[in-house]
Amino acid sequence: MQLIDTHSHIFVQEFDVDREQSIARAAEVGVSKLLLPNIDSTSISRLLETAQAYPDVCYPLMGLHPTSVGKDFEKELEIIEDWFSRHKFYGIGEIGIDLYWDKTYIEQQIEAFTYQIRLAKKLKLPIVIHARNSFNEIFEVLDRENDESLTGIFHSFTGGENEYKRIMSYGGFLLGIGGVVTYKHGGVDKVIPLMSTSQIVLETDSPYLSPVPNRGKRNEPANLIYTAKRVADLLGVDIHDLATATSANAVKLFGLNPKE
Repeated sequence: MQLIDTHSHIFVQEFDVDREQSIARAAEVGVSKLLLPNIDSTSISRLLETAQAYPDVCYPLMGLHPTSVGKDFEKELEIIEDWFSRHKFYGIGEIGIDLYWDKTYIEQQIEAFTYQIRLAKKLKLPIVIHARNSFNEIFEVLDRENDESLTGIFHSFTGGENEYKRIMSYGGFLLGIGGVVTYKHGGVDKVIPLMSTSQIVLETDSPYLSPVPNRGKRNEPANLIYTAKRVADLLGVDIHDLATATSANAVKLFGLNPKE
């Protein structure tokens, strides 16, 4: 059984003491590939060092996270864009709009999100969208920018039936399902039965959002197995079939070599 963690920040300092062991634990349960979304200019060196240390496991993305958008966001975007001429990346992320912590830079977040969507279309790369307390704002941007060339993932999907249907209407997006699906009051478990395996990829968002039974602890890629089991149960499918389908979705979206 092969699982792909489509969203892991295993390059951050929380894994400095046991990064190699974490990757080994993931392999033991079948998690063979990790997609690594960038945060901002300060995380790039860690991101690339990790990807270079584990080239058959870790696949880097490049982008500016919405919570890192501030007064100097245009300079950050220049740095982000420059890296595409210097290194291979498998997508643009994570990008989006976050209105949970701070709404001070909402206009700048919208501008940065729009800019990176257009960059993705230019480079023919998928995007990974961070949407927190911001579905309406995200949809407003996508209504303007979406076309048949735009593909990507709504990372850590926690929306309801309406958000699910709206996302599917755009045509090119998958839903990233993570540890929240295992939470008693997470809500997304009510929407999963409406989905098909062709619409889903799995993720951890490690070191965040650890699933039950490890909720409250540092998350890591090996915990993807708990999310996979819960999603398989909700869909009424065999976990091996879910793993095959969701891995194929990730391979196709990011242009991975399935034999690596």
